[in-house]
Amino acid sequence: MTSDQRVVVIGGGLAGLRLAQRLGPAAAVTVLGEETHAPYNRVLLAEVLAGRYAPEVTALPAPGPVLRRGVRAVRVDRAERAVHCDDGTVARYDTLVLATGSNAVLPPLRGLFEPDGRELPDGVHAFRTMDDCLALSAALRPGVRAVVIGGGLLGVSATRALAARGAQVVLAQQGERLMERQLDAEASALLHAHLTSLGVEIHTECRVRGLITSGPRPEPRAPKAGEAGMSAPPAFEERGPGRSPGNGTALGQRRVTGVELADGYRLDADVVVLACGVRPRTGLARAAGLEVRTGIVVDDHLRTGDPRIHAIGDCAEHDGQVYGLAGAALEQAEALAAVLTGTPAPYTGTRALTRLTLGGAENGSLDLAAFGETTALPGDDVVRLADATRRTYRKVVVRGDRLVGGVLLGELSTVGALARTWEGGEAPHDLFHLLTDDGGH
Repeated sequence: MTSDQRVVVIGGGLAGLRLAQRLGPAAAVTVLGEETHAPYNRVLLAEVLAGRYAPEVTALPAPGPVLRRGVRAVRVDRAERAVHCDDGTVARYDTLVLATGSNAVLPPLRGLFEPDGRELPDGVHAFRTMDDCLALSAALRPGVRAVVIGGGLLGVSATRALAARGAQVVLAQQGERLMERQLDAEASALLHAHLTSLGVEIHTECRVRGLITSGPRPEPRAPKAGEAGMSAPPAFEERGPGRSPGNGTALGQRRVTGVELADGYRLDADVVVLACGVRPRTGLARAAGLEVRTGIVVDDHLRTGDPRIHAIGDCAEHDGQVYGLAGAALEQAEALAAVLTGTPAPYTGTRALTRLTLGGAENGSLDLAAFGETTALPGDDVVRLADATRRTYRKVVVRGDRLVGGVLLGELSTVGALARTWEGGEAPHDLFHLLTDDGGH
């Protein structure tokens, strides 16, 4: 690669900006970022919502003139090697990198959208972007009734932040337990108890049927075939950061007043947070004729079926895996930078460690970490250490002579040593020692 090689990166998040930083003067880089905000670390949005950080604390290193803010890519012309943008400009490339990220999933709830509408009711918020975070924060006051739909990592983070702001929070989780993807039953039960101690009301195995709203409604119409009375979300996937359905407060705007559960029970709500997961943004790639499964399919050089186009971050699918995690996005950016500068090493996947701190002024905080396979398979060995008084729980799963996963709550002094053993694929020589408070030292 030479300094006159044109690299266009679509996406101004962690992955796209890290790649631009690593390429530096080695290429003529242009980053197209949809959001008008200065770049920020999305991982810290819950801390902003909780009031612990000011928005500016989340800022990423200034990328300089390579970043064009508030510009949306609308079409990729592979034959012309050009990206067409919503402001009428065209960015031509020798190498194109799709770092388009993901969008919040909007569940098909009754009352979420009006027929043929695109606006969320006032008081209903996704929790994905800085705009989402600021809008939600502005709606909070002590005693406000908030319902969080979704008990995964995002939903738990939002719940903790809302409780910290003095909201009366109800968390509705469709699955059997909180954070099912990361935690086993025992760890999830401890998390459940901690959130309850913060005043959160939790409903598991609970399906939300719809929203209850007040305000004007359009004239009724017969549902289209297949609608069955549900107001499904309009095509939202490719609207992108800062372009999600609005929470506007214009005169006549519908306002949420409650949530209806599948069993008919109703929860009063002034604020509803949709934390139902994310979906890779693949529309540009699909329209350009690139292979898309769950995400944009890439090989060990993060390359799509077009050798001039790569994909990294939340939108990329490598070896059947879409990570949706900051650590994987950064690793992929580093790996692609090596590819583009002529020093490639195959990207073989990311071994992801999830960490979360759940604070509580009166009840202390609860730190948790999870990595690898936390549910044992037949024949695996499992070691657990639990202390109900100290609210600590540690569990590791060993397969053969290899550590394949673990969960820790309450005390994380050993997580570094355990994670290094897991990441290195090493045989733990003294597993009990690794699990004790000295962290294996």
